[in-house]
Amino acid sequence: MSDTHVTTDPLTDRWGGKPAPEGREGWLARADEVAEILATDAVERDRAGLSPVAEVALLKNSGLVTLLGPVEHGGGGQDWATAFRVIRRIARADGSIGQLLGYHYLWAWAARLVATPEQIAAVEQLATTERLLYGGAVNPRDSDLVIREDGDELVFSGRKSFSTGGVVSDLTVLEGVLEGTETHVFAIVPTAQPGIVFGHDWDSLGQRLTESGSVEIRDVRVPWAAAAGFVDREFQPLVYNTLNVPTIQQVFSNFYLGIAQGALERAAQYTRETTRAWPYGGDDKERATEEWYILEGYGALQARLWADEALIDAVDAELAALLHAPREELSARARGEVAVRVAAAKVRIVEDGLETATKVFELTGARATAQTVGLDIHWRNLRTHSLHDPLPYKKREVGVFALLGEVPEPTWYT
Repeated sequence: MSDTHVTTDPLTDRWGGKPAPEGREGWLARADEVAEILATDAVERDRAGLSPVAEVALLKNSGLVTLLGPVEHGGGGQDWATAFRVIRRIARADGSIGQLLGYHYLWAWAARLVATPEQIAAVEQLATTERLLYGGAVNPRDSDLVIREDGDELVFSGRKSFSTGGVVSDLTVLEGVLEGTETHVFAIVPTAQPGIVFGHDWDSLGQRLTESGSVEIRDVRVPWAAAAGFVDREFQPLVYNTLNVPTIQQVFSNFYLGIAQGALERAAQYTRETTRAWPYGGDDKERATEEWYILEGYGALQARLWADEALIDAVDAELAALLHAPREELSARARGEVAVRVAAAKVRIVEDGLETATKVFELTGARATAQTVGLDIHWRNLRTHSLHDPLPYKKREVGVFALLGEVPEPTWYT
């Protein structure tokens, strides 16, 4: 990443002195401005694989990190339906940064999911006013983060294999199990402290700029009063607490869709500008854009992505309605039904997105495999993250609902 990198100053300050966007369309336009900057050198930054410090500065200076924050603290006051669209638009330009922003929105909402009203107010005021970025040391398959009590404090110690965005975050969401119990505790802490030590070991095929490597938690102390959702050391459960998983899974579907849309757009541009017609087929065309098989190929891929977009938009709206409704009103059945819809959306965009990111090479031609073109970034990004949890289990959840009318029980992945 050089000193002339497009997302370093002064371009990240291009909104300095300007008022925050107004309404949904204003925020989507702001996301498009950010995406335009990111798209300029997405391939080069992916190859370099450096910490996305400048990219995070871009998200902050543009105000996108405050999208869901309260208006009274300088936030956008927007809903989740808008947040999902913003994630998607950023991911069209850069899948890694789309993921970082999506995870940030989920963790920024973590207090509303599980915390008390007093905790929510304090955390949201701090994060919104200061334009802070969230990361999370929350990986349910790692059960080696243990919490012990020490008077009026909780002491978190252990390790997590994944901590997306942690290295470049300002706040970290910790999750662990209280020693001697099965009680999970969430807490939000400053990232910059001696007890949070990142492994800097993220070395993946795709999503290379998400800083999703390991982290060690070394005796990080948190006041009992900061344990999210606990009153007098007892958790106050609500069905609403369990919306964290459908929400993050829908974040996945949106940045998957963005990655796939970006693949199709970049491939189409390459075909228009560079791909040559095939002269040995007996139906010779002057230009590649006249080739019947190329037109058919783009048509099939676009049709799938339009269908996926319609499904994802619908599920975005359904989930957003639950997220913004009174927390006490959510029923287990309503939560389960939206979880099934989220699973269905994920199934479709993973399969169609991977098909798109692969098929575009057949439509662009052999020269499009050059490293300088970088068309592989979309497949690598989507293939990497879509392995987060097995897709067949999502299909089974939808199948059980379709056949038996049963909704899935909340788990760390459902």
